[in-house]
Amino acid sequence: MWGVPIRQLAAKQVKGQKKGHQKVKVNADKQEVEIRKRMTVAELARAMNKDAASLRPRPPVVTIMGHVDHGKTSLLDALRRSQLVEQEAGGITQHIGAFLVALPTGEQITFLDTPGHAAFTSMRARGANATDIIILVVAADDGVMNQTVESIQHAKNARVPVIVAVNKCDKPQAEPERVARELLEHGVVGEEHGGDVQVIPVSALKGDNLMLLAEATVALAEVLELKADPGGPVEGVVIESRTDRGKGAVASVIVQQGTLRRGCVLVAGRSWAKVRFLFDEQDKALEEAGPSRAVQVVGWKDLPSAGEELLEVESEQRAREVVEWRSYEEEQAQLKEEHKVIQERQQEHQERYQEQRQSTAHLSWRQRKAALYRANRQQAAMRPSEKTEKNQHCLPLIVKGDVDGSVEAILGLLETYDAHDQCQMELVHFGVGEISEKDVNLAETFSGSIYGFNVSASKSILRLAEKKGVQIHLHNIIYKLIDGLKEELSSTLPALLSHNVLGEAAVLAVFQVSVGKKKVLVAGCRVRSGLLDRRMRFRLLRDQETLWEGSLTALKHHKDDVQKVGTGVECGLSLDTALEFSPGDVIVCYEEVSQPQVIAWDPGF
Repeated sequence: MWGVPIRQLAAKQVKGQKKGHQKVKVNADKQEVEIRKRMTVAELARAMNKDAASLRPRPPVVTIMGHVDHGKTSLLDALRRSQLVEQEAGGITQHIGAFLVALPTGEQITFLDTPGHAAFTSMRARGANATDIIILVVAADDGVMNQTVESIQHAKNARVPVIVAVNKCDKPQAEPERVARELLEHGVVGEEHGGDVQVIPVSALKGDNLMLLAEATVALAEVLELKADPGGPVEGVVIESRTDRGKGAVASVIVQQGTLRRGCVLVAGRSWAKVRFLFDEQDKALEEAGPSRAVQVVGWKDLPSAGEELLEVESEQRAREVVEWRSYEEEQAQLKEEHKVIQERQQEHQERYQEQRQSTAHLSWRQRKAALYRANRQQAAMRPSEKTEKNQHCLPLIVKGDVDGSVEAILGLLETYDAHDQCQMELVHFGVGEISEKDVNLAETFSGSIYGFNVSASKSILRLAEKKGVQIHLHNIIYKLIDGLKEELSSTLPALLSHNVLGEAAVLAVFQVSVGKKKVLVAGCRVRSGLLDRRMRFRLLRDQETLWEGSLTALKHHKDDVQKVGTGVECGLSLDTALEFSPGDVIVCYEEVSQPQVIAWDPGF
């Protein structure tokens, strides 16, 4: 049954051999065994035509997308009659959530709630790729915004049909017509304008037209004829993953084919699991989950990455083989990239060497040796010393998050860092889970800081960090975490000194006075503006050129020592260095003001 596609694949591998080499007789049966070993049951099943008789209708998977604070989670709350928005820090969604909603008419819909904040672009893209229908939520009083446009683009890239829900229509300043016009500019044409996109005005707060939105979703799902094989091998996608103190590694998945049961052996990326427990979104234990069902899977050996494809295999041995093969392939790909970089650098080195040889080809061997010695000395002098490198400002970071998607979003923001000329930022380690002793020790080793998002640190960890002088920053709102990071980066920068001019005086005459056995030059001046304060710094200007900067040794008015001299008052002053005055010179009094430097990094929100 699997023979035809496997033999064809084996034949393709042999066909690519170069002519002129000794021909190798390939045994198709052995080749088939090797390929089967590398493929999972689900991958082999997908290589064949699925039996249409085994397909059954399944509920739609619907992703709610849109700009931040446009009411996506409130809309889902109204459909589920729950209070999810109260559970989110700052009142904004910062995770991707999957929920099963049963409508009064009996239909079921699996909803994915994606964050609207600018930092969670990858989560929105993942939600668009794992869905059948996208409900685009646009606030009637706000219109189309940046993340609205981004969500439209995700839907187009994933080729997923869209239903527009114009929310907050109960507000006095609501303008649904303006929203429809703005959507036209981005290629979303509603039915009122001759298009095929349903645009439904709703109010999540008052519950207006929610059933109409649900009915439109069910009707579109019927048109799409969504079907799956509940009896075949399990296929799905990892929506989110996290580490739970009691359950270990937990992955939220959506089942796309087959029926997921306890005891199933799964592979996702380079991780595998033997399912110990299944939980729904309310942490209720399940025995099985069919197509389009969102469940939490417990039993992973390692934490899978969000967005990975989920496939079932027949045994733990096969799961290990698949994971080892995928790890091997990834290592080989990485080695090829590193080898390519090494070759490019070797080529550059060879070209420089040839240029150097050609430039000294006309010299004798002694002259060539002397020229190479001088060139190497010059390169060594230009090379930055270790001491100079250590003096550069640098902030090593350790990032921990509650789920894989949150860490992914933070790392995406860190990639936008472009202020390396002010302060180097080094990512030492990142991971999912609570802050551990290992994290503190690592931060101490690199003299870095720990940033935790939606995670906690025990009292013993906090005491250990305080003892070792390690800063732990805990946040539950992503933009506050970035703001805190920007403040710490700014704190590593030296303060900027600025000069605030207090007054100016013109030198009218120069004379000498005796101080003990010494002759001291004194400038007779008149204050033109401001005041002169003996405690401040002074500058001597001649023809707009600075000749001296420093302090005064004496400031007198007539024969009295004074602290300050105001505008229009004549005075005599002497400097802390032997410098000749000239009539017409200008004495400037200024104070040095220290201003904190701010990092020039703009993460985009």
